[in-house]
Amino acid sequence: MNKVKKKNIQELALFDVADYLKSDKDLAQYLNAVLEDGDPTLFVAAIGDIAKAKGMMEISKKSGVTREALYRALKIGSQPRFETVAKVIQALGMKLVVRP
Repeated sequence: MNKVKKKNIQELALFDVADYLKSDKDLAQYLNAVLEDGDPTLFVAAIGDIAKAKGMMEISKKSGVTREALYRALKIGSQPRFETVAKVIQALGMKLVVRP
């Protein structure tokens, strides 16, 4: 009989979606999937994941929002102003588009 070795939860690697967002196509597919869910909290957190994948310092410089403010604004549970979200989206080289 095969015995299954149990793993201690502390032995598991941490998962960070930013590690898997490599191309612009990956970024767009991820954000579109989150948008389909319709949860604004997840949308903001996904923008944070994308900003982390691109580099928070770079996005901070391009958006004019401090790095610390980006981390606060783009975490789960935050409610950033639309102006902040729009600046970050633009700094990421993306556009928000509404279609009928």
